[in-house]
Amino acid sequence: MNNLLEVNEVSKKYGSYTALDKVSLQVPKGSIFGLLGPNGAGKTSLIRIVNQITYPDQGAVLFDGTPLNPEHIANIGYLPEERGLYKSMKVGEQALYLARLKGLSSAEAKERLKYWFDRLEIGDWWNKKIQELSKGMAQKIQFVVTVLHRPSLLIFDEPFSGFDPINANLIKDEILHLRDQGATVIFSTHRMESVEELCDDIALINKSKKLLEGKLVDIKKQYRSNTFEVGLDVSDQVVIRSEIEQKFQVSDASFKSLSDELKLKIHLDENGTPNDLLAYLVNRGNVTHFVEVIPTVNDIFIQTVKDSDL
Repeated sequence: MNNLLEVNEVSKKYGSYTALDKVSLQVPKGSIFGLLGPNGAGKTSLIRIVNQITYPDQGAVLFDGTPLNPEHIANIGYLPEERGLYKSMKVGEQALYLARLKGLSSAEAKERLKYWFDRLEIGDWWNKKIQELSKGMAQKIQFVVTVLHRPSLLIFDEPFSGFDPINANLIKDEILHLRDQGATVIFSTHRMESVEELCDDIALINKSKKLLEGKLVDIKKQYRSNTFEVGLDVSDQVVIRSEIEQKFQVSDASFKSLSDELKLKIHLDENGTPNDLLAYLVNRGNVTHFVEVIPTVNDIFIQTVKDSDL
């Protein structure tokens, strides 16, 4: 079994509102799976079903090949977008309490908490109350109690909310480390740059339906357009641009550089190759920049959602 989680034709309605419409997903073991979509797309409804907070109206969810059941809760760690720490409790007291709810003994909980508090350099927070912490500091505590029982599936919903860039990078590194240790991660966020950095696979949901799913690198290949950003140092930019426009489809490029070269985006037809384009440009000036325009997750997200709304 290569998939830890399989969602098969799952639908969910709230009254007359359809939150999920026959959604199917496959989350590979040991991967970071990006669950993407606009607000109201159905992501939270799906996450709540996986956590058995609610149940599907139809369809099935398999966990490691077995129909999802209450015993699987012990193998899931969930960091919700809306945090749920008790503000008046001390950090250490609350972390121990939540660890015990996950089935850890007091000794196990203390040992693992010491490891994580030392790792994240938050040991001196033990006797602080949650209400004394900043949003980012409280977020670190929430992260620790989510991963403490070493679940095989981790679900992070907007995990970087409230973090400054330094601590966001710290948690990114920890998520990658957990993946490398064998955990499977479902990662839901609106921060597309984080998806680029972390995700192996993605799925995009919009208006209750799945629009795309697959390995991120394969999806990027599907959306590539054979377009290149080019910088060309020439004596007469107007003349050379006019010449290039007679042979290729050309638009302005806006990449940053240290010189005032001619900056273009050049689209090749299906028979054109990068080597042919580069050879052509070298004969017309000094090539200072030559990069294929790879679609970003943000580009793919916007294009796919727009196309689905037509």
